[in-house]
Amino acid sequence: MTKGKIIQIGLLISLLGLLSYKLVPQFGIDNFTASMISNFILITIVITWVSSYVFRVVNGKMTFMEQRKRYRKEYEKIVNDKLENKFNSLSKSEQEKLMEDLEKNP
Repeated sequence: MTKGKIIQIGLLISLLGLLSYKLVPQFGIDNFTASMISNFILITIVITWVSSYVFRVVNGKMTFMEQRKRYRKEYEKIVNDKLENKFNSLSKSEQEKLMEDLEKNP
């Protein structure tokens, strides 16, 4: 999530709180109750957001960690493909010698 997106979400939440504060009195509810409802909505949104963040941290589903896992997977695939191509380009005797050396020195 980009910084711009976070700012947009923050403005949207603020706008929702303001609208709920201004619209609730039109339903015959006094200002104190309207402010309590508005605060409840805002606090619920913040608690939900923080809880989802903590959940992602605990489960390792952070954006950076996901990007790193994808990068590592692609990197390993490219390296393995290159090694396999190089191994296949060797002659049979060179392949056997290499396999014997690998078995001797793990």
